[in-house]
Amino acid sequence: MNYPIQKIGIVLLCTLFSITSLRAQTPEDKTFSPYFLVISDDPATDQLPLKRTSAEVNIVGVIANVTITQIYKNKGLNTLEAIYTFPASTKAAIYAMEMHIGTRKITAKIEERQKARADYERAKERGQKASLLEQQRPNVFQMNVANIMPDDEIKVQLKYTELLVPEKGNYEFVYPAVVGPRYTDGSDPNSTTNQFISTPYQDEGELPFYEFGLKVSLSTGVPIQFVNCQSHSILINFPSADQAQIELNESEKNGGNRDFELNYSLAGEQIASGVMLYEHEDENFFLAMIQPPASIKEEDISPREYIFIVDVSGSMRGFPLDISKKLLRDLVANLRPTDRFNVLLFAGNSGWMNKESVYANQANINWALNVIENQNGSGSTQLLPALKKALLMPRHDESLSRSFVIVTDGYV
Repeated sequence: MNYPIQKIGIVLLCTLFSITSLRAQTPEDKTFSPYFLVISDDPATDQLPLKRTSAEVNIVGVIANVTITQIYKNKGLNTLEAIYTFPASTKAAIYAMEMHIGTRKITAKIEERQKARADYERAKERGQKASLLEQQRPNVFQMNVANIMPDDEIKVQLKYTELLVPEKGNYEFVYPAVVGPRYTDGSDPNSTTNQFISTPYQDEGELPFYEFGLKVSLSTGVPIQFVNCQSHSILINFPSADQAQIELNESEKNGGNRDFELNYSLAGEQIASGVMLYEHEDENFFLAMIQPPASIKEEDISPREYIFIVDVSGSMRGFPLDISKKLLRDLVANLRPTDRFNVLLFAGNSGWMNKESVYANQANINWALNVIENQNGSGSTQLLPALKKALLMPRHDESLSRSFVIVTDGYV
């Protein structure tokens, strides 16, 4: 998808992204709120407070699209340059940024780090309103804003997408609201990293000096089982079984001193599926969601076929082969009667226990265990021919779910 790049008048907005390595944090590191640093010789009169930060989050299926809006105003008497450090997700793919100053709108473009910095400095020297966004760490951004006139109100919008990957059936969306102190070895006090490290921050426990707002539109395509937020007090509305509208409680208007964490689950008692459509002017898109149940009943598991490819070469002699025998005894002995299996032993050559897979009845299980127990380990380790032979074995039943299990000490 292409996004237009605009330059309005002589106003220039440069955006750059340059990931630096993340050094280890010290055990004393704690979380602090962001801080707006005004570059000024008279901090008593030069003020650029952040008035409000808000986030509009639209989650469709497994894709989160986030729009961050920040508003701040020059309440001082002088033209200012300011540095604002703020967090973002480590998984974020930023695709757009805009700055509004009065009736003017400036759209960002991505440049290489050094060129973007040079463009910013030139625009600042000419008295042009300019902004420079730098990624100082994988989840920390630093914005320089130059030539902010007295009474100027600036609105910055940043847009990014993020892929949500469930773990153990749980989906989690995290909106980072704070930047903590970072560690540096201090070897080069003039480096960009060390200059970033020295940025001031608000003390832990203090209420933010700006308003914080966040709304989440959740559309999953399959029924939502539960929604939970332990970080903030929220209000939830369910327009339908697969949609949820979430916003912060009024009591959380100063809730920007901690990350927002939303958890939800789609796993129910049955397999659930749904399709979401998105219509565009020149292209249409769809996203299919297929959600497995929270727990699987044994009768719902389809018949399976296991091909055990077992290394019996010389390097397996002794302890490795003893462990492999124990592993295979446990695996084969726990197959169901509806399952089929076969064993392929390999060293310099390879050979099947049987020319085709057999049912996992007690007689065949005892047969396989006896074949495995009689191995002592000898010969070279030729894995590739064994893999080719296993993959070429005809399927007895196309409806079976076939899996290959390779048992080796890895010295191949």
